Amino acid sequence: MTTTLERLGTAASAGARCLFLSPHLDDAVLSCGALMRSLAPRSEIHVVTVFTEITDGPHTRAARSFLRQCGHADATALFAARRDEDRAVLDGMGVTHEHLGVADALFRRRTVPRPIAGPVARLGRVLPEVDHRYPTFRFDIALGRISRGDRGLAAQLAGRLETTLDGADLVFAPLGVGRHVDHLLTRALGATRPDRVVFYSDFPYDQVHAPDEAFVRRHGLRAWHHADGVVEKADLIRGYGTQADALFPSGVIPAAPETYFA
Repeated sequence: MTTTLERLGTAASAGARCLFLSPHLDDAVLSCGALMRSLAPRSEIHVVTVFTEITDGPHTRAARSFLRQCGHADATALFAARRDEDRAVLDGMGVTHEHLGVADALFRRRTVPRPIAGPVARLGRVLPEVDHRYPTFRFDIALGRISRGDRGLAAQLAGRLETTLDGADLVFAPLGVGRHVDHLLTRALGATRPDRVVFYSDFPYDQVHAPDEAFVRRHGLRAWHHADGVVEKADLIRGYGTQADALFPSGVIPAAPETYFA
């Protein structure tokens, strides 16, 4: 029986239907851009980006800090620009794509029982952290603490994408390096297809964080590296102008080999 790792190794020459699951509007290219570009001439590549929207303000302190890092005061304008960037980069690679329209963790609101919905909403207008699922970045989103309200999200998305997932020969999903909750939820979505999933190491977060060794061992994963085209990938990354400066403040984008686990 051909293993997923063997199929990954031959995908560029044999051609394959490849589905890349991207948490945010840049992650697939950040982590997999070199491989995607090498696969594109012979393979069908489709990118599904999950968390592509915001909710109306007022926003939490963490969300406002993110907006400042991106040089935007208006979240609606920022995310419109990010979606446009993503379309332009992927169109330029000849890759099909879709945005699922789920709110980014920084902007996701709690589902509150009706009897207290009014008071919580009123308090949230003064203290936004009260009615958001992830009140902080450092102590919630970045620690991988998936909110109770999000625990069924991966299964819901798997149902929504059933035909797309089943039609792919290989499904690429983030390994969750850095433990951002949106990356972990997208990882769980990919894991619904264990016979064809390939987990990619989350760049650039893997430059400062180690992979989850327990997850790697539990799933019997082995690493596979792709180095061709990583220098040229910088041009793709710079296509995400709203993000590149914040992610790489020195202006230097490391030409790190892409790492995959299957």
